[in-house]
Amino acid sequence: MTQSFFQSFILLLLVTDPFGNVPIFVSALASVPAARRWRVVVRECAIAFALLLLFMFFGRPFLTALQLSEVALRIGGGVILFLIAMRMVFPQPGGILGDVESTHEPFIVPLAIPALAGPSALATVLLFSSNSNTEVMLHAAALSLVAVVWLIVLLSADRMQRALGPRVMTAFERLMGLILTAMAVEMLLAGIRAYIKSL
Repeated sequence: MTQSFFQSFILLLLVTDPFGNVPIFVSALASVPAARRWRVVVRECAIAFALLLLFMFFGRPFLTALQLSEVALRIGGGVILFLIAMRMVFPQPGGILGDVESTHEPFIVPLAIPALAGPSALATVLLFSSNSNTEVMLHAAALSLVAVVWLIVLLSADRMQRALGPRVMTAFERLMGLILTAMAVEMLLAGIRAYIKSL
């Protein structure tokens, strides 16, 4: 039980990537008054958390309605995670999500979605929703703890970026990308094994 909770926590932390999102949040909030930034961060984290929780608890009926199997979701989620991880390991111009420069206060896009609740995170929680109710509750607890980490990291994003510098932040993001790559491959292989067994 503890191991499953820890694995869920690590996976959700990697796919939502709060440390890699620090430069994105700093850039997107540059035009927001300093006194309002913490409110924006809390609001965006709450929106992302609510969306992921919604997908986690109601993902199973959604999958059934679309006639999607757990195997297809596992393989598809593994592919998405792998692509996201590749962009973390080999950064693109403008970062993982592209250019997020804006002259107005961000709302939902791009901070809540897709920075925190992006395709890889949504695919992961949908995969969690296909498990038993007990395991879903365990995953929900792990997601809640991850949301606390979001708040701690992103509320101190300005100070963290100034203290560590862009090189250290880039190196840390690449390390997280490398770990996520391995987890994505494992998810993909598990999906392939399950598909072969179903033949």
